[in-house]
Amino acid sequence: MRIMSIEASCNIFFIYITRNIYDAKIHKTLNLAALFSGGKDSTYAIYAAQKLGHKISCLVTIYPTSNQSHLLHFPNIAHTVLQAESMQIPHLVAKADGIDTAKETSALRNVLLSASKHYGIEGIVHGGILSNFQKNSFAKSCQNLNLKIVTPLWKMDQMQYMQQLLDSNFEFILTSVTTAGLDDTWMGRIITNQDLPTLHRLANKHGFNPSFEGGEAETFVINCPLFYRPITIKKATKIWDGYRGIFQIQEGMLGNYVR
Repeated sequence: MRIMSIEASCNIFFIYITRNIYDAKIHKTLNLAALFSGGKDSTYAIYAAQKLGHKISCLVTIYPTSNQSHLLHFPNIAHTVLQAESMQIPHLVAKADGIDTAKETSALRNVLLSASKHYGIEGIVHGGILSNFQKNSFAKSCQNLNLKIVTPLWKMDQMQYMQQLLDSNFEFILTSVTTAGLDDTWMGRIITNQDLPTLHRLANKHGFNPSFEGGEAETFVINCPLFYRPITIKKATKIWDGYRGIFQIQEGMLGNYVR
């Protein structure tokens, strides 16, 4: 499994694009790069894109240096290297310094240029469900590079999606919580079918997205049908300030082969 480091110094924040967006319903099979954060949505988007017949030639991960990024996933993103190894898909990585969305977008463009050069990609797959800000930012990057964007999760019913994740044997933990209604007992928890009614009730009571699309929580996939080997978390720390917190993975390892 190949990991390619792309040197890109970036800091980025707000760009709003409302025109000329390449949209999700692509009817031909494509050679794609997957925007990959290690969370449930970006991972399930790969799974869904493959089910549609698309080829995922590489993963693209941008490491933001701040948890204040509005564009990129932050908690535990360094451990995406384990997930990429488990999926046996080449992994292109770059860092984006600070919280400047324009520089984050520049880092993404540089990595996509590399993906185009090395893997001949025709587009990207993105796991967004509701965020027009993210989708429009990524779509602009794709438009400038003549790439298509595939968004197989776009506008899915969130509770149905959560059930679909579990029915598809996705195992994931919560790595951060940042909303009323979710306390520190959720951090590091593997979400199961028994948790879904509680999440639905809390989401209705406190007004957050039940799939955490608004950043109310972040996730990390430890096993799924894409993985050849599950991930075991050997050491982690909970950081909790009374309202929000992070489950920081300090050490993880790949388990035995499962397929």
